[in-house]
Amino acid sequence: MTATTEQVLDPAPDVPLSAALRTGTREDHEAAERSTFVERLVDGSLPLAGYVDLAAQQHAVYVALEAAGERLAAAGTDGDLVFAELVRVPAIEADLAHLLGDDWRTRARVLPATAAYVARLDAVGDDLPRYAAHAYTRYLGDLSGGQVLKRMIERHHGLRGDGVSFYDFPQIHKLKPFKDVYRERLDALALTPAQRADVVAEARVAFRLNRAVFADLAAAHGL
Repeated sequence: MTATTEQVLDPAPDVPLSAALRTGTREDHEAAERSTFVERLVDGSLPLAGYVDLAAQQHAVYVALEAAGERLAAAGTDGDLVFAELVRVPAIEADLAHLLGDDWRTRARVLPATAAYVARLDAVGDDLPRYAAHAYTRYLGDLSGGQVLKRMIERHHGLRGDGVSFYDFPQIHKLKPFKDVYRERLDALALTPAQRADVVAEARVAFRLNRAVFADLAAAHGL
């Protein structure tokens, strides 16, 4: 799968970037939520092995995303969008060790759609507008719909703490104020109209890459 950023004009330059992102990705977001894999994860009919496989894909994606964030922060070009409170890789690794054992690195598999997602992050992650698109898609999703998924996974599989720590943000005491700050940082980015359009277009790419991962996971588990 090859992802390309759509070239679009900024339809409303006076609209905050966070609002433009919300509006511009609504259809892609809803399509991801309607994927068979996500529906089965939420309704409890997905075996635990499916959730474990999801965690393995998340690990690959977040390793690439957070490496890009580290490079931008080290260069001083991250636009204040890189937060230590959001780092997910250690939590995912702890979950996989709990779910698969200490040898999880040899047991976890990376599916083709996930490899394509990682390749996209590696290709565009050093560009702040495109990094912002992917970070927005992942982290605000984790702080919002991800919290619903956590409750469903806990309910259906009896997990608490270990195994679902990916969805825990112990350094963030109140999620909504933090999300508001994140959106303010997005809105404050000094971007040209073309760069704003790139952010929205790349966020749509991110959602489509995510949907492709869900499709691969569904196929891998016979859904």
